[in-house]
Amino acid sequence: MLRSLFAMVLVVLAAVPLRAATDIVEVVSPGGITAWLVEEPSIPMLAIEARFEGGAALDPDDRLGVARLMAGLLDEGAGDLDNLGFAAATQAAATSFGFSAGRSAISVSATMLTENRAESVDLLALALTQPAFDPVAIERVRAQALSGLRADATDPNAIAGRAMDAALYGDHPFARPTDGTLETVAAITRDDLLAAHGRSLARDRLTVGVVGDITPEELGPLLDRIFGGLPATGPELPPPAKVSGAGGVHVVPFDTPQAVIRVAQPGIADGDPDLFPALIAAEVLGGGGFRSRLTQELREERGLTYGVFAGLRTDADAPAIVGGLATANATAGQALDLLRAEWARMAETGITAQELEETKRYLTGAYPLRFDGNGRIASILVGMQVSGWPIDYPQTRNDRVEAVTLEQVNRVAARLFAPEALTVVVVGQPEGVTPTQ
Repeated sequence: MLRSLFAMVLVVLAAVPLRAATDIVEVVSPGGITAWLVEEPSIPMLAIEARFEGGAALDPDDRLGVARLMAGLLDEGAGDLDNLGFAAATQAAATSFGFSAGRSAISVSATMLTENRAESVDLLALALTQPAFDPVAIERVRAQALSGLRADATDPNAIAGRAMDAALYGDHPFARPTDGTLETVAAITRDDLLAAHGRSLARDRLTVGVVGDITPEELGPLLDRIFGGLPATGPELPPPAKVSGAGGVHVVPFDTPQAVIRVAQPGIADGDPDLFPALIAAEVLGGGGFRSRLTQELREERGLTYGVFAGLRTDADAPAIVGGLATANATAGQALDLLRAEWARMAETGITAQELEETKRYLTGAYPLRFDGNGRIASILVGMQVSGWPIDYPQTRNDRVEAVTLEQVNRVAARLFAPEALTVVVVGQPEGVTPTQ
């Protein structure tokens, strides 16, 4: 019965409208924990999204990958429950949890039915505050992590990602591999996992979004039940990263028929007054679909690639403009030259009035599609808080897009896009590409 109800709820979630996400309230628990809430009583369930700043950036140099391994073990037993007991308890409550570690944060996702909310909340609190880190589970999850690392060593996209991080961030922790290495992951002990847990999950770096069948009055005590048992403060976080604008071409030799090309340069963060003009310019250059300049030039006109992209990465700790494609080794140099030329054209001439109107129509029309379920909306609430957007942002975002003028876009494009600042990573046996690093 519970499984049937849970499945039905998941289907209904697709119908949750943008309307729900525009009515956000801030809730502060009796213990001082803040969350943004969208109340949605028509569906008997709750979605909780939480983010703890820090993540893999806090890993010691000789234990890279420990935050990710620790996060992967949070639902592998907690308190007096081993992994099988914990799995049985969550199944009985028809609840689901997800834990992951990125380079700058630990993320927590939970969905639960209203009728089982009390049991589900207790299980989530147990996973966060009393993980078992059972030796058998550690070895199983470690084996999965090592298998993933071996697979990444043969994946040109993964190789390109690591090479780009190393080229962009220099001595900052972001330059290191979030997943660790075969050597560091193999060396992680249970004490290392306990230490990672202690420095990763603290209330002073917590952001929470909640969507579903709960009132603000009910949510406050629930927040304290879930997160109140965590330490009040954690260790100092790394300083913000600085994306290198020195440029340069890095070639990683690799036996593959298709060269993987990645590019990046310094970008613009959420909250910058020029963000929306920059967003429109980036969308014209390399946004989704077949209408972007890069797609038209490299795919439709020249047939050099199946797909090419460019866009803004607006996280405050390392904003960047990024792009990439895959092409035959023989055409890598030609494709890179064309990408650079389009980058330069954006800086020199900007966009046209027709491109502005078409892109506004796309961006404003696509925005409501992001709000396609309680979990997605809870995640957006967390992202809004982390980015510093006001609580009424969903109601005002499309107006901000519509207010952008052609003069603003072209001024920001000239300021921001810099082909000479592009850091380029090519993985393969590219022809016509000369490494400079």
